[in-house]
Amino acid sequence: MIKKLTFILLAAGCTQIMYAQSTEKNERFLENKTLFEELTNVKKKQDKFNLFLNMQGSFDANFRDGFEEGAFKMRQLRIEAKGNINNWLSYRYRQRLNRSNDSSGNIDNLPTSIDIAGIGVKLGKGFSIFAGKQCTAYGGIEFDLNPIEIYEYSDMIENMSNFMTGLNIGYDINAHQQLNLQILDSRNGSFNKTYGVETEDGEQPAIESGKLPLVYTLNWNGNFNDIFKTRWSASIMNEAKDKNLYYFAFGNELNLNKFNMFLDFMYSKEGIDRKGIMTGITGSMEGHNAFDAGYFSMVTKLNYRFLPKWNAFVKGMYETASLTKQQGDLEKGKYRTAWGYFAGVEFYPMDTNLHFFLTYIGRSYDFTARAKALGQENYSTNRVSVGFIYQLPMF
Repeated sequence: MIKKLTFILLAAGCTQIMYAQSTEKNERFLENKTLFEELTNVKKKQDKFNLFLNMQGSFDANFRDGFEEGAFKMRQLRIEAKGNINNWLSYRYRQRLNRSNDSSGNIDNLPTSIDIAGIGVKLGKGFSIFAGKQCTAYGGIEFDLNPIEIYEYSDMIENMSNFMTGLNIGYDINAHQQLNLQILDSRNGSFNKTYGVETEDGEQPAIESGKLPLVYTLNWNGNFNDIFKTRWSASIMNEAKDKNLYYFAFGNELNLNKFNMFLDFMYSKEGIDRKGIMTGITGSMEGHNAFDAGYFSMVTKLNYRFLPKWNAFVKGMYETASLTKQQGDLEKGKYRTAWGYFAGVEFYPMDTNLHFFLTYIGRSYDFTARAKALGQENYSTNRVSVGFIYQLPMF
């Protein structure tokens, strides 16, 4: 009897050990777990600290009038920490690891490597605030995506200051509609550097910074049954004394099962050329960037998830750069049209955002006769990239 009991206990013990080993193997690489949970096999039970590593790396083959260069490149590498301290207080911090940490001369005393650094407070009755450095509340679907998801931005977004310090006041109208009023510094660096101000010794600059260099943005985010989404905004920015920038962005997204697309419209009317594109065409004016620049941008992207783990996409961009007023001998009107044409395929091996990609990125720049008279010539660039994108949950 004792021998039988001993045998049964040993058999049960072996079965338990085998089951535990099998379970451990099955759970070892379960998806939607942090790296900490994978390594320690300890389930995280609180939301006070979450750590992510945002990555986009690729091998790029660049072409301009033939093959130009091939190289490995880490386009995006950002560390991000965020969490909820309690039911009304949260925080978020994100920093680029491949950008300089020099903050000297910056208006907010922060390096541009820091995207976000601040706290969020829920005030009740749908109101909330976020104070600190943050992403501007500009409209546009692409603008709101994680930067690691972008293979190349439009010239409009690429040449804007997108992370600045200040205050955002949010109001949730309901679960699907949100309004934001945001007041931020209008620039990161010094006034002279931002607007290309150059003076001789003892000479007074032709333009001066305003006393309140701020940008004010009103933003509306809408969600209609998760099928149609909007992200619209209107902004006014004080650039200099008696000079303002007006920026409007209208983002629209459509989701239909395997098919997804967005269409963004953006327009910027600038008292002083903030993006520098027109200044690059016309040259500086009286020791500073060009006056009265205007930019229009239209961006669309179509995704088709033709298999559960495979996505194909095409993307198009149309952009113009103009002078909105005549400047001396420089005529009012359009000076440049830019085109973008992308295509690619993405493979998602797991139920996470990890994906491998093969993309083609083409850009063409066509100059008008008035720009060619200033020495500009049409040109095109092409790039083929193969790489990966991953927001790695570390803790």
